[in-house]
Amino acid sequence: MRKLLNFLTNFLAPASLLVLVSMLGGCGYNTLQSTNEQVQSSWSEVLNQYQRRADLIPNLVNTVKGFAAQEKEVLLGVTEARSRAGSIQVSPELIDDPEAFARFQNAQGELTGALSRLLAIAENYPQLKSDANFRDLQAQLEGTENRIAVARNRYIKAVQEYNVTVRSFPGNLTAMMFGFKVKPNFTVENEKALSTPPAVDFGAPATAQ
Repeated sequence: MRKLLNFLTNFLAPASLLVLVSMLGGCGYNTLQSTNEQVQSSWSEVLNQYQRRADLIPNLVNTVKGFAAQEKEVLLGVTEARSRAGSIQVSPELIDDPEAFARFQNAQGELTGALSRLLAIAENYPQLKSDANFRDLQAQLEGTENRIAVARNRYIKAVQEYNVTVRSFPGNLTAMMFGFKVKPNFTVENEKALSTPPAVDFGAPATAQ
């Protein structure tokens, strides 16, 4: 795209270039640029929040292991899911590749499920539930999951706006001219369920009747 603009600058008279730029603006070029920038900005925030979650996991796993070392399958499941999610190369081109984007989303979904199972076992270990470090990590994780949900929703809306521009006339003609293509998006089915960890009751245990 930049090469094309440089070419036009070199070979068109200033007046002709001004007319061309005005025509492009009227054909949705400026909207394509701005919505594409919004998609990229929203995507960066999604990655930041997923990384924040990944950074919390080692301490969370070690804390749970200290009270529930016998839960090897669940602990290993979280560790492996984190490793798989981290092994996906996140390049700027990922959001333009439906297959790569789907792999990223599936890996993060698997990690969400593994974390849910890890937090759920706390119900079976009163000492773990009352541990201050676990309570702090669990609160940080809940906050991060909420931020992930917000970031994902913003990204979904940004991509929807961009894709509408790419598909709509006359913006679709400009999009084809400059190589703007429809971007894959997060699925919104069960968005709340995927983004919300199970609540863990830290209240006092019920007394026997």
